[in-house]
Amino acid sequence: MRKIVISTGGGDAPGLNAVIFAVVNSASRLGWEVYGSRHGYKGFLDPDELVRLTPDDVEGITSTGGTILGTTNKGNPFAMPVPNLAGEVQIVDVSERVMASFKRMGFYCHIAIGGDGSLEIAHRFAKMGMPVIGVPKTIDNDLEATDRTFGFDTAVATATEALDKLHSTAKSHDRVMVVEVMGRESGWIALYSGISGGADVILLPELPFNMEAVCRKISENELHGKHYSIVVVAEGAKAEGGKVLDRGKGEAGRAEVVLGGIGEWVAEEIRQQIGKDTRSLVLGHLQRGGSPTTFDRLLALRFGGAAVRMAEVGQFDHMVAWTPPTMSAVPLEAAIRCRKHVDLNSDKVLTARSIGICLGDKE
Repeated sequence: MRKIVISTGGGDAPGLNAVIFAVVNSASRLGWEVYGSRHGYKGFLDPDELVRLTPDDVEGITSTGGTILGTTNKGNPFAMPVPNLAGEVQIVDVSERVMASFKRMGFYCHIAIGGDGSLEIAHRFAKMGMPVIGVPKTIDNDLEATDRTFGFDTAVATATEALDKLHSTAKSHDRVMVVEVMGRESGWIALYSGISGGADVILLPELPFNMEAVCRKISENELHGKHYSIVVVAEGAKAEGGKVLDRGKGEAGRAEVVLGGIGEWVAEEIRQQIGKDTRSLVLGHLQRGGSPTTFDRLLALRFGGAAVRMAEVGQFDHMVAWTPPTMSAVPLEAAIRCRKHVDLNSDKVLTARSIGICLGDKE
């Protein structure tokens, strides 16, 4: 009997449980045993963090957000934060322990669900000899190798709903509302939700913005009798000649800095330049939570089923990718090589410009 192990790493995303459901049920129908590693790779390091998963254990989880296995963005086995006897946190490479555990427990393969960081870790283990299959997970939709990642549609729906609700309060007070959404290097959430939610201004990481252009758009609204405006800004957006704002490294073991602050900065600039009553709102982790949309549930189930089919034929060190209309296998090394950025000449950007949305440039 083959035994496989599944893990979820990085930030959570709506649809993770649907992937787990599909993997467990698909593998069980083949007569395989499935185990889940809690909080990333902890199950490889501590037997108490490894759980047996049967179809009964995952019944009904497809519609729930989060992940029943838990996740972490500071659990890289190649740079794991570990407290020493003095209570100080040291960064230690425990990858050999992970490999030894994997072999000792007799696993056939590891299905790793995660974003570019988690998939890079999975690829490193693949080079060490671990049979790995990657499943892409990022609400930012920024992996070039797959047309779409699960969680993105739900995040956009959440942001769009928030924008819909902000219109009434902004209009009631004649205010400018600046909404900061997720999007470290790619502005897909900002673009999709901004267009769908009737934003006046959308600021993307791909296009450094000019505050004069932003304020000009808001002033034009005033001249045309619209005394409120909605500004959507991705967390990774920056002003011309400026830099991406962040809040530092965060917890020990976290690979990336914590972005944030651009929404409040833009709001303050608007207040100072045109004297308009302005408020800022950070949607933050609200975009990661909640029940996945129908689109994300189906996509996640397809990812999970495809991952088991790849395991069945031994197609390791590859990632499942959605290349419409089918699922395909992409080498992990190629999958993590490039980020998918918003094409400024795409029809979505052209649509935004055509309907009068300002993108912060001088066009």
